[in-house]
Amino acid sequence: MKIPRLTPPVLAAKHEAFQQQCGCTGDELGLDTNLMMAWEPVFRFFYEGYFDVKVVGWENIPQDGPVILIGNHSGGLPVDAFMLANGFINHHSSPRPARALAHAWLRRTGFLNRLIAGLGAVPATLDVAVNLLNHNRVVVFYPEGVKGTGKPYALRYRLEDFDPGFVKAAILTGAPIVPVTTVGGDDIYPILYDVRSLARLLKMPYFPITPTFPWLPIFSSCIPLPAKMLIKIGKPITLPYPPQEANNRKLRLHIAREFQYQIQRDINMILSKRKSVFGGWEESFIEELSKSA
Repeated sequence: MKIPRLTPPVLAAKHEAFQQQCGCTGDELGLDTNLMMAWEPVFRFFYEGYFDVKVVGWENIPQDGPVILIGNHSGGLPVDAFMLANGFINHHSSPRPARALAHAWLRRTGFLNRLIAGLGAVPATLDVAVNLLNHNRVVVFYPEGVKGTGKPYALRYRLEDFDPGFVKAAILTGAPIVPVTTVGGDDIYPILYDVRSLARLLKMPYFPITPTFPWLPIFSSCIPLPAKMLIKIGKPITLPYPPQEANNRKLRLHIAREFQYQIQRDINMILSKRKSVFGGWEESFIEELSKSA
């Protein structure tokens, strides 16, 4: 399934619709749509060219109302999150910002905090997520947390246990949960080793050793490998539980595991059909996946 490149008039219309959906240039959490539009061509270059991202199931994300997106997360840096957000702007029928929950260590410095907040990231707290959902926003949870982004290459595509916070948010707000499976992200920054002593010293969740980091200059060492990416967006699921069940930890853990197992099955299936890390998938497989999404 070859995705046609967007023409300038189509892009302009999409971006205008996106900014209208935002209703303003920013919000109290730091969202800056002007900054997002400034970075959009950069992310589009990676989306359309460098990673040649293929997405199936855009239609499964509701056009309005609160939505929880959950998925696997990897790669050392949140590249997969940026690809999903860029695709949402340019390829969804109702473009709007996807507000990803960002771990505190990413927001530790003023510059980095302002940058990722401007691009849509928000503090990873239940209160923030629930407030956004109550205002009909799209919130992205990566339930593996830093264990997902920091896993060694030998454990790529093996999901860590999901934190059940997204289940609690769904029960409290009635927002549907949309599972998102990404293959390709685990290959862009192969983490060979985690120097935990350095991580503790620098107050980081992990200190990765990759084929390029920390051996090359910082900008060179951050260049990702051009692995092909495939993102499968599943059908929305609304949990049939009253708000008081949000405090039922056993129920939350059970539901979180069910989503984890579903995404792991999708990962295994998509990996089994991949030609190679840099070769991607046959068009016939993507067509077949699109029909079943």
